Amino acid sequence: MPVSCVVPPTVLLEIARRGTPDQRTWALWTLATDTSLRTFRAVAAVRPAGLVAAPLTGPSDTPKRTVYDGAGQEQLPGKLVRDEGTATTGDEAVDEAYDGLGATFDFYLHSYERHSIDDQGLPLLATVHYGDHYDNAFWNGSQMVFGDGDGELFQRFTRSLDVIGHELTHGVTEDEARLTYLGQSGALNESISDVFGTLVKQYHLGQTAEAADWLIGAELLAPGVHGVALRSMKAPGTAYDDPVLGKDDQPATMAGYVHTTADNGGVHTNSGIPNHAFYLAATALGGKAWEVAGRVWYDALRDSRLKPTAQFHTFATTTVRVAKQAFDNDVASAVRDAWQQVGVIR
Repeated sequence: MPVSCVVPPTVLLEIARRGTPDQRTWALWTLATDTSLRTFRAVAAVRPAGLVAAPLTGPSDTPKRTVYDGAGQEQLPGKLVRDEGTATTGDEAVDEAYDGLGATFDFYLHSYERHSIDDQGLPLLATVHYGDHYDNAFWNGSQMVFGDGDGELFQRFTRSLDVIGHELTHGVTEDEARLTYLGQSGALNESISDVFGTLVKQYHLGQTAEAADWLIGAELLAPGVHGVALRSMKAPGTAYDDPVLGKDDQPATMAGYVHTTADNGGVHTNSGIPNHAFYLAATALGGKAWEVAGRVWYDALRDSRLKPTAQFHTFATTTVRVAKQAFDNDVASAVRDAWQQVGVIR
């Protein structure tokens, strides 16, 4: 699986076209870095040597977190600055990353009895302060990496718990369904990360589906940017409309599906459709979204019949089937209705 970044290349290209000279420089550098990382992962999809600690003796109910400081450089992992059980450092990025890794671990453990990304207690690693004005965060198959943003359009990426949950969930997807990062299967891959990213936040805050904001990356946009987040699951296409970032291009239904070769076939764009389906299902079912709707999506992701090249319709029918198996006809009906509203199931 290629490196999975939270800010899509389409947004960075808009900045490169419309931004100030400094903003264009930072966006182009981020794009070049992201492209280089994706190429590296495609050629060598293995964990970098020395990054992962020795395997645990068995799945543990406590995380094993390690946070490194990249110090503005591009070498991973960087300098060790906080290990499991050690005190706060006073560096906001370090402590936010540490806490976010823990919150994501706790969510998967207590919601789905999953022990870390691989369900075998995989240590959770993160590097903060990556690169110079790096406008992204990513999961590279071994660890989380966070940029500090440019300070003018994006703030440090550790600020957003749902972004941390989003990126770590790419690891869960890689371990389970291995959804191909292209076209509809790639958009499903992105959507599943948004779904469980927002559920990590909702679980951490103790929110119901009705109380949640359903935004991804609400803490990332710098003051003055015309927008509220990177994406909205409640209202795809409305997260931002800014002279530099451009306009949020996510569709909410299949009627707006974007056919493109950019961004691996629009994986960050068309993910708005399954995102909205989950929002509709979760709010129709009510209560704590991770308990019913989230369980359905999690079971569907783990279903042995789900192929890496699964399209929207296949994933949708899988969620309906597992909803009936795990719960009842009423839950299955609510899930089916959500997919019908976005035009995936007729």
